[in-house]
Amino acid sequence: MRKIYSLLVAAAAMAPGAAFAQATDTDTGNVAVNGRVASICILGDPSSATVDLGQMAATSGTRAGRIAVLPGQSVSLPGSFCNFAGSAVKVDATALVANDSSTLQPGFARAVNFTALVTGWASGDATATTAALGDGSSASASGTGGTQPLPKIADIGVALSGFTAPGDAILVAGEYSGTVIVTLGPATTVQ
Repeated sequence: MRKIYSLLVAAAAMAPGAAFAQATDTDTGNVAVNGRVASICILGDPSSATVDLGQMAATSGTRAGRIAVLPGQSVSLPGSFCNFAGSAVKVDATALVANDSSTLQPGFARAVNFTALVTGWASGDATATTAALGDGSSASASGTGGTQPLPKIADIGVALSGFTAPGDAILVAGEYSGTVIVTLGPATTVQ
């Protein structure tokens, strides 16, 4: 009988320890995991890095020496995106100007103006029409499109059209170059 009593006392003594061990043998802790994604806009690679208009002046007929009828040109910037709301597209255009710096004679021009239209981003397109003078000065123009209210992926189109010479003058011979720069970013900074 003494043995049974001793076993009962030993079992009773172990029971509170076992209950205590069960209540505290596990614990949980929280670890916060944070990260961030930067606001970015990426323009797709242009379908053509250079637009070559070729011979821009008529070589015969009543308009010989004056600007020929040049067809519109287009470039695509596929897969362009902004991963945030409130972005816009801007276009900066510079007229084609001859690299000839000699004194310009009356009746001649060394500039070709055009319109650059950027489409496919927001409800309002960006457009810029250059208005260079015959000597090539005042060759730059810019325009900003509407604000895109959501993150977006799109193929942005750039159309070049309306090629004209100031005063419909005879174009000076030589190489001409101009630029079109498309900027995609926060509406507050591209304007």
